[in-house]
Amino acid sequence: MSLASLPLTRLRQFNALTKPRVIQLIVFCALIGMVLAVPGVPSGPELELGLLACLGIWFVSGAAAAFNCLVEKGIDSRMKRTSWRPTAKGELSDVETLLFSALMCAIGSAILYVWVNPLTMWLTFATFVGYAVIYTVILKPLTPQNIVIGGASGAMPPVLGWAAMTGEVGPESLILFLIIFLWTPPHFWALALYRVEDYRKSGLPMLPVTHGNEFTRLQILLYTFVLFAACLMPFIYRMSGWFYLVSAVILSLGFCGYAWALWRNYSDELARKTFRFSLIHLSLLFAALLMDHYLW
Repeated sequence: MSLASLPLTRLRQFNALTKPRVIQLIVFCALIGMVLAVPGVPSGPELELGLLACLGIWFVSGAAAAFNCLVEKGIDSRMKRTSWRPTAKGELSDVETLLFSALMCAIGSAILYVWVNPLTMWLTFATFVGYAVIYTVILKPLTPQNIVIGGASGAMPPVLGWAAMTGEVGPESLILFLIIFLWTPPHFWALALYRVEDYRKSGLPMLPVTHGNEFTRLQILLYTFVLFAACLMPFIYRMSGWFYLVSAVILSLGFCGYAWALWRNYSDELARKTFRFSLIHLSLLFAALLMDHYLW
């Protein structure tokens, strides 16, 4: 390796700690909360505020992801899905990772406090603590309901976005929170089903390990039914119109269809497809909310 390529390699390693794909979805969901909080087309100052809020949320979320990699480096090294992470491979030391996480959190918190508002900063920091400490350190190794309880942290982005633009937590943002909160278990359990041997080796009490394949499939199915109902709430609360309603019904029927098929006749391939569709479901659902906002 040449000296010229060394800094670039290190940057890639630190970037990997932030779990870029996950952070993209977090910032996207926060952005939806911001847009829905603003009637009509955002003004110049509102666009600037939203950009700063996205930047701050990105920094703090990346810090939480890096701290997660540090705490779980031993577990990650035993799992095929995560063994490539720089902490698991020993490419980054504990001190480097901890300093990187602390710096990211400090920068993001400062951006949110100074240029957005204190409420958004405190909510974002609470989300950091909820994911990096309560979920990663306490819940994940102790209970198979870890993803259900810890899902509250992952459901916060729309609330953060709403608070950034309005300075308060409105009922609309809590509806968006509920949708992501209910979406998280079937999304993650579909992954855990076809990665069950990885989780068994890791020693983590994930639901397919502790309660078996059949029980997990039933839970996925039941959660998709409840999620279906929650996805109708933006229309019922008059946050959105018919375009969103039709989109939500189609997407939710698709998710329920995958869950039903998975429950009736399991295969790893079908579990993978269910997991992938769950990502499509949430992304398109929130995209429909965004489009409907300007149509309604």
